[in-house]
Amino acid sequence: MNGLVTPLPADDPQPDLDDVLAGLRVVAIPMRVRFRGVTVREAALVEGPAGWGEFSPFLEYEPPEASRWLAAALESAWRGWPEARRDAVPVNATVPAVPAEQVPAVLARFDGCRTAKVKVAERGQTLADDVRRVAAVRDVMGPDARVRVDANGAWDVDQARDALAALAAYGIEYAEQPCASVAELKELRLALARAGIEVPVAADESIRKAEDPLLVAREEAADLVVVKVAPLGGVRRALEVVRECGLPAVVSSALDTSVGMAAGVALAAALPELPFACGLGTVALLEGDVTAEPLTPHGGELPVRRIAAHPDLLERWAAPEDRRAWWRERVRSCWAELQRA
Repeated sequence: MNGLVTPLPADDPQPDLDDVLAGLRVVAIPMRVRFRGVTVREAALVEGPAGWGEFSPFLEYEPPEASRWLAAALESAWRGWPEARRDAVPVNATVPAVPAEQVPAVLARFDGCRTAKVKVAERGQTLADDVRRVAAVRDVMGPDARVRVDANGAWDVDQARDALAALAAYGIEYAEQPCASVAELKELRLALARAGIEVPVAADESIRKAEDPLLVAREEAADLVVVKVAPLGGVRRALEVVRECGLPAVVSSALDTSVGMAAGVALAAALPELPFACGLGTVALLEGDVTAEPLTPHGGELPVRRIAAHPDLLERWAAPEDRRAWWRERVRSCWAELQRA
């Protein structure tokens, strides 16, 4: 279960590849602001007997990693999700690496959210830029809000210690993937403790991109884990990872449409405990969506519900034919990976 590719369970309802390809719809939706280097978000959607599923690994991911996303899409469309323990989940606002003066406009898109995740360590920016952005978030949201930062593994241990020492003045809930490797995360936790810097460390890429997602827990390299449905191969596999890690979990998204976001909400709804607001509000960063009722926060929460893609919106945001062909070939490659697993 710890390998890079998660096989399709033999007892699951199984589609044929031809059925998946025949119903595949590919959309290309512009971003409101540049996020993770992305200005247009492409996603492939498919409908099965259980509903719609989304296959949208980022373009640079190779088939062994991207095949997990296909497994998650097939689970959503053909098998469905485990029973929910709650009917709504709290979510955080997401602030990209924008100039500080743009922070109020970004936060205004996240109705009622009292937690914000702020991107830091953006290439070409400085720690001063990060401090100004986090300070602006704290200023807008007030002293009682929770503010967390996400470095996407961009710092080394010394940089992370120094950055978190500066950012801790603004009351940081936790730092998400401050360093790239599990060894660095472990070293950073010790360095922060020695320096008296009380910022918990969360592992994200060290879970979702790892051949062994449980290594973080065994090495005591994080205080909590960030889990995402698609990179882990589906809701059920993500639940297993959380259970086996034995650490508090935050559910996050991968810049999905509402179809993919619904799977993240399903995971958050199925967790035995949900101590943190979840990073499932990023539909608000898209210029459009595939449903007339987008899964965006209201009162700081998202409802637990399935999302049906609307034919008119699938057509409105349809990707050009060359991109549709590219995604069909990608599905074939990832399908082959799943059959070999």
